[in-house]
Amino acid sequence: MQEIIQNFKQIAQIPHCSFKTEELKNFLIDFAKSQNCQVSVDEAGNIHAHKGNPKICLQSHYDMVCMGEAPNIQIYEENGYLKAKNSSLGADNGIGVSLMMQALKDFENIECLFTNDEEVGLCGANNLTHTLISNKLLNLDHESDDEVVIGCTGGVDIFASLNLEIDEKEEDCYEIEAIGFKGGHSGIDIVKNIKSSIKEVSYFITQNQGELCEFKAGERINSIPKHAKVIAFFKNPPKENDHFKVNYIGKIKRIYYKNSQVILNLINAFAQGVRTFNHQLKLVQTSINLSLAYEKDNKFHFELFARSNDLQELKNIEFETLTYFKMQNCEVSSANFYPPWANKDTKFGEEILSYFKKENPNAKLYTIHAGLECGIISEKQPLECCSIGPNIHSPHSTDEKCEIASIEKISKILYAILKYYQ
Repeated sequence: MQEIIQNFKQIAQIPHCSFKTEELKNFLIDFAKSQNCQVSVDEAGNIHAHKGNPKICLQSHYDMVCMGEAPNIQIYEENGYLKAKNSSLGADNGIGVSLMMQALKDFENIECLFTNDEEVGLCGANNLTHTLISNKLLNLDHESDDEVVIGCTGGVDIFASLNLEIDEKEEDCYEIEAIGFKGGHSGIDIVKNIKSSIKEVSYFITQNQGELCEFKAGERINSIPKHAKVIAFFKNPPKENDHFKVNYIGKIKRIYYKNSQVILNLINAFAQGVRTFNHQLKLVQTSINLSLAYEKDNKFHFELFARSNDLQELKNIEFETLTYFKMQNCEVSSANFYPPWANKDTKFGEEILSYFKKENPNAKLYTIHAGLECGIISEKQPLECCSIGPNIHSPHSTDEKCEIASIEKISKILYAILKYYQ
């Protein structure tokens, strides 16, 4: 168990933010070769490592969502959890990578697939060209140790931009900065109704009759927005509260957005969060997150991420959102559409669940409101798939933490599975 945590602490010191994974890629290639594996890397940066006669393939992505001071990650232990000081931890999916590293050390018949850039549209899985040896894929990217995942949402990135109408005037100018917002994973945490810094700062400015000069809010397309910083003109001084720090800049002449009200209306009227709930599965079915809002190249940009466990609902929410922004003359587009993964044959999932029930009789099969690579990979070749992982709380945020006892539990279960498949 300590070796797995040491693996994790080691890779945490190697930068691996999405789109900036080269150093960790090279480290993992060298590590797999040191364990006498045959190693190949495709153009997307996916690493395929294997030795012996494997019957099951382990899979994790090796990029992470970098929040706060990441990739400068300072890990510490507190109250039974791994945490990071002022940054995301990278347990999503660094713990999976660490488990796979240890499995490469400890087993003779083993196959591992390390995928790249999952957190930015499942790029690695979508562009995978490796052919796996095994016909079973065990993904290690889940975040609850009493569930075996056999289905996940599809998703789509949505973009809108509005031409800014610029003018100049002299008036009392203030900087508004969001404080105390939690952020979080835009799929798993969306049901918690976490406040959006974008929505809240827009409401604050509207209530105080402000006109926008600068606006920048949000962090990642798959994160509930935590940060926001806005500069605006106000006729009357806005008052600080628990969510906003107000700094008076002065009565100055500067450029502002003449169409501020259109931008604020678009944000204020947008329905953030859960759209439909599946009562049979007892989970969110369809949701959307307004992830980023900012000015660039004389345009105001919106970036959103929609998810659904139902293909038609995913298509509908994409269409409805594009139409919503078109109504205010925005230029719109969408990208990285991927369908939901629904496991038609749960035999492999039930087999994996039997190992979980030895540790917890209440363990269950589960469909998750988040994206996993299982569905995309299994579309490329016939595979039986499911996903497991330790308890990770508040991924994609600076509050991310991973339960140490849960890592031990998952490693015990995983090793029992791997011993069976030797």
